[in-house]
Amino acid sequence: MEDRGNKTIMCSVFFLDIVEYSKKSVAGQISLKERFNSYLSEAIRDVPVADRIILDTGDGAAINFLGDVEDALKAALSLRESLLKEDPKSDNPLLVRMGVNLGPVRLVRDINGQPNIVGDGINVAQRVMGFADSGQVLVSRSYFDAVSRLSHQYAEMFHYQGSRTDKHVREHEVYAIGYPGEVTSKTSAAVAGSGGQSAAISLAWARVGQAWNTAATQLDGVVSTLVARIVEIEPRKRAIYAGVGVALLLSAGLVVKFSGTDEAGDAQNVADAVQPISAVVAEVAAKSQSGGKTAEAAPVPDKKKDSVQKPAEKKAAEQKQAEKKLADKKAAAQAKATDGAKNGSLFAPADRGENGFVSVSCKEGAQVFVDGSQKGKTSAGVPLTVAVAPGKHSVIVSHSAGGISTQSVDIVSGKTVRIRPGFCGQ
Repeated sequence: MEDRGNKTIMCSVFFLDIVEYSKKSVAGQISLKERFNSYLSEAIRDVPVADRIILDTGDGAAINFLGDVEDALKAALSLRESLLKEDPKSDNPLLVRMGVNLGPVRLVRDINGQPNIVGDGINVAQRVMGFADSGQVLVSRSYFDAVSRLSHQYAEMFHYQGSRTDKHVREHEVYAIGYPGEVTSKTSAAVAGSGGQSAAISLAWARVGQAWNTAATQLDGVVSTLVARIVEIEPRKRAIYAGVGVALLLSAGLVVKFSGTDEAGDAQNVADAVQPISAVVAEVAAKSQSGGKTAEAAPVPDKKKDSVQKPAEKKAAEQKQAEKKLADKKAAAQAKATDGAKNGSLFAPADRGENGFVSVSCKEGAQVFVDGSQKGKTSAGVPLTVAVAPGKHSVIVSHSAGGISTQSVDIVSGKTVRIRPGFCGQ
């Protein structure tokens, strides 16, 4: 620090703020700050003391990283993981907003002679943090430009959030780390409510987001499969697929119906209503993969027509038999194409929608990202297997104890790619 004194340098600034800290009682503030300090110490323990300056802001902190630009990203991921492990039933939840910026700062000493930081770099970090929801990590354009140049996989971890204007009418382009940012807007809105139910509402909305994201992920594969088949199926089957689509839309409408609620119990009802969507989507996926054979529905008898058109029954039976022969012919052609695909030729139409798999083995607690979205965490001795659409994907494995692995994989339908980063041990 002495060597850098009275110099203006570029550094990464990680700014944090505890949500609603000032509204807590003294005992509540002490509890929050003790847990906050513990998690933060764990997040930056691998950063050399000479490469960081910690400023206590009372209701948060500002960490200035003077060395590796990646240090701020690793600290943010580690701290966020610790926050996600918090007891969801806690009466005093620790909710934190986080912002990262890369900019110019000047190293000075405060009135007590201790190292301090001033300058635009730390000011912008605070502004970016102010735009974040609770539990969300936002970064500035300058930090994104720097870290995304280090690795293509790093770039895919972020999602552009647009331009925000601060109270000084200054524009800031911000990027978010994808998970759990998708659901933090609802969480933040719930926390803003009055009374002791804010934590319960926050957790209920988080469950809504997780259930909906699961259904949406499965729905993507179903839609792509249906689009590929729509030109091949008979008109009668198209009506069946349309009926399934309407059922899904009605299920999604349950979310709209309850989205205006502000009570924890109603929000939980939304989560319970969304859960069956995944089962419906999975069933549709299974039917679409089997070529639509299970989608056949029994014809509804029309008594009025039966009484009038009995002389035409023979002709209808002959037409039905002809349709059956045509369906059998199509099934035989499809089976032949599928056999060709399994023998090494190009994928047949029936196989295009099938997923491949990524299996990650690591020590317990490692986070797995596929194309910038978190897919889960590994368990000790048990690989984490994720279904992924065929094609090229980026896989990032990160652990709070240190170590980030990035790898590009080419997924083939029905095949499994196994990954075990070096820092995970043998």
